[in-house]
Amino acid sequence: MTKAPVNLQDLRRRIYRKAKSEPTHRFWGLFVHVTKAETLEQAYCNAKQNGGAPGVDGQSFKDIEAQGRTAFLAAIREDLVANRYEPKPNRRKDIPKGNGKVRTLQIPCIRDRVVQGAVKLILEPIFEADFCTNSYGFRPRRSPHRALAEVRRSVLRLMSTVIDVDLSRYFDTIRQSVLLDKIAKRVQDPEVLHLVKQILKVGGKVGVPQGGPFSPLAANIYLNELDWTFDAIRRKTAEGPYEEVNYHRFADDIVITINGHHSKRGWADRAQQRLQEQLVPLGVELNKEKTKVVDLLKGEAFGFLGFDLRRIRKRKGNGHYLQMTPKKKARKAIKAKIRDIIRHGGATPLPKMIEQINASLAGWITYFRVGNSSRAFSEVRDYTEMKVRNLLTRRKRRKKTSIGWRRWTNEYLYGVLGLYWDWKVQPLPGAKRLT
Repeated sequence: MTKAPVNLQDLRRRIYRKAKSEPTHRFWGLFVHVTKAETLEQAYCNAKQNGGAPGVDGQSFKDIEAQGRTAFLAAIREDLVANRYEPKPNRRKDIPKGNGKVRTLQIPCIRDRVVQGAVKLILEPIFEADFCTNSYGFRPRRSPHRALAEVRRSVLRLMSTVIDVDLSRYFDTIRQSVLLDKIAKRVQDPEVLHLVKQILKVGGKVGVPQGGPFSPLAANIYLNELDWTFDAIRRKTAEGPYEEVNYHRFADDIVITINGHHSKRGWADRAQQRLQEQLVPLGVELNKEKTKVVDLLKGEAFGFLGFDLRRIRKRKGNGHYLQMTPKKKARKAIKAKIRDIIRHGGATPLPKMIEQINASLAGWITYFRVGNSSRAFSEVRDYTEMKVRNLLTRRKRRKKTSIGWRRWTNEYLYGVLGLYWDWKVQPLPGAKRLT
């Protein structure tokens, strides 16, 4: 996120301190901060940094910059202050999930992204003060790697029974009235609540539209009580400094770890029962086909944040480690992306195409390099080299008798073309260093 101006940073810091010191305080007078020029400017900068395609109006950031950013933001502010603001419909885009199903993104217009971002900038510090430490998704100074480090810590502390939780269509099933009630417990500002209602309703009568800046915050608010319920269980069942149960959530990806000792037999069933009791009032359902109890002592694996995780005995000495390998789905996804870049490249100059391939590889490798990813990296690297060699052969109009190992050497691919070459695997930082 782009660094906010000092005045906005100071405002957010003061809101956070107030919310942290007074857990029952309801904030009022927030709308004036949402509509401040510096808040809207920061929301615009954040939206531009995140990029994204235009909404239904077809307006891009380039168009806005050409017409004048200041006038664009002034028009938004004027509509908000005069109570004329109405969000436009979201542009829907289906993303294949690999199992024949799709995940529907709802892409707001840039104008609506700015409004959502401004609302988030002011509301986020209130609810950040309320959020539980076992929630890691889309929060300041937290990341998927921190969540993975905490899960590893739990497993290596003998919590070898894992409930791999899968929520069925979580964002699509959020009850808007329940979410608004949760927000209203902390916000006593009718104009801000009206804005939030407008943001939600534009996506339909049920659910939170994925694709806008506000949806991650809304998703965390909705499950915050669930997070605290399992944190209370963690504290209640702890024996001295050692925990018997732990809970980790990143957005809608949840794992619950339980001590595998025979005296804790039945705890997994009770944890699932408690989970179900918390989800029913929210209208959120478990995907019973994908939610499973895993026994790591039997060599079974579970999935979390794109990795398959498995407890493995060390080759030398005693003890175990948590092996983390990129899921097959993740490997297929990056290969599909490389294939699409080359397939739809047309007459794109080769340096530009290599630049696009490198950008895709860099993000994927940076994320997965903290795991036991050497084999997966070799698979993806070999695939990328093959596709690039095939492309070179086609463009040189040579008879394709091979994939060009001799003509298009590694020295040419990496030294001349500049194909991405930072496949180094790095250890996942420890949980203590990330706190």
